[in-house]
Amino acid sequence: MQKDFDGWNELKKKIDGEKPRLYTVREIWWCRLGINIGSEQNGSGRVFLRPVVIIRSFGPTTCLVLPLTTSTRRHRLRVPIGKVQDIEASALVSQIRVIDTRRLVEKIGFLEKDVFVDLRKALNLY
Repeated sequence: MQKDFDGWNELKKKIDGEKPRLYTVREIWWCRLGINIGSEQNGSGRVFLRPVVIIRSFGPTTCLVLPLTTSTRRHRLRVPIGKVQDIEASALVSQIRVIDTRRLVEKIGFLEKDVFVDLRKALNLY
């Protein structure tokens, strides 16, 4: 599969001029993760989107996120989180990353508190 690095770079130039998004920990957002190298998680579609859950805040412009997947493949680094837009999803613990909030596009949900606690325990953030 050919990756569209040029298309992603053009979109990044536009994203850089946007204002940071207001967000809250535990929210689930569509996020422009882009096209990445090797086995790093990519976004998809023409605007390179992937759902993410916000794990931690580092201020108004930066946060820690976990990309989500609908893959049913079981792995110890995939933590089931329940349904997101009526589809079962898991958090990809191995793909944790810090992002600028300008990558966030649209809030699509909120993670239940007990699920969030289990997720943070899986990350050893307590």
